[in-house]
Amino acid sequence: MYLVVGATGPVGLGGTICRLLRDRGEAVRALVRPTASPSRVAELQRMGVELVEGDLKNRASLDGACHGASAVVSTASVMVSRQAGDSVETVDENGQSNLVDAARAAGVESFVFVSFSRHIDRDFPFRNAKRAVERHLRQSGLTWTILRPTFYMELWLSPIAEFDFRNARATIWGSGHNPISWISFHDVARFAVTSLGDDRARNAVFELGGPEALSPLDVVGIFEGVGRRPFRLRHVSEAELEAEEAAARDSFERSNAGLRRCYAAGDVVDMRETLASFPMRLTSVHDYARRVFEAGTE
Repeated sequence: MYLVVGATGPVGLGGTICRLLRDRGEAVRALVRPTASPSRVAELQRMGVELVEGDLKNRASLDGACHGASAVVSTASVMVSRQAGDSVETVDENGQSNLVDAARAAGVESFVFVSFSRHIDRDFPFRNAKRAVERHLRQSGLTWTILRPTFYMELWLSPIAEFDFRNARATIWGSGHNPISWISFHDVARFAVTSLGDDRARNAVFELGGPEALSPLDVVGIFEGVGRRPFRLRHVSEAELEAEEAAARDSFERSNAGLRRCYAAGDVVDMRETLASFPMRLTSVHDYARRVFEAGTE
């Protein structure tokens, strides 16, 4: 039995992991909050996923969810699915650490934690929470795998991050010239599922990126070509990003500002060694652009 935490998140990573596991005939359980999206819950039910109600802020619910599970995969984060009572500290740090402890207490064999790229390394609460959970997991006695994807194209190249390709408008954080190895959450899901039970992933960290490093301005050019429409751009300078971070009122705002500053700095991930061990075709930004325009939705 595999327990997936974050299965109803809006990015879609956890739900895709559930689908991939079910496609290969595995028994899957998902931790679902009472406030989860009804449509996403219904989709999990259609897949045949066992649902257990719980919350990362409730340790007792985590103990119940982990009971009988052989492995835990956690993709949950407050950054794109914040609800009342959530914070970076209560969910991304304390909640994830409590999940590790619950897994250990329940005799779970392995734990896959989705963190983020080592180059996302400024001092801000979300980064600090991710690294704290990584340390806690390494010291837990569990068999672990840490996945460190860079910026998700489905998130950062979408309206939620002010990349409104439907209306040909985008905000560019920083100069727009520093390359990023944009990755699809679909590929991260495949890495997560592949890592389960693979000895090469035992107590290992994997930096994950897409097939090519492209600057945000290069990405705009791709979308202009696929959508056959020029973009109107709003540039936010490094100085403005620094001021935004300094003026942040809470850990959530500081984290968003910190992520934007890391985006502005760029993040190139060399995937050659990882793909030699785990060969797969990675989704390109052009693939993603074509898909979202063909689908007519973001």
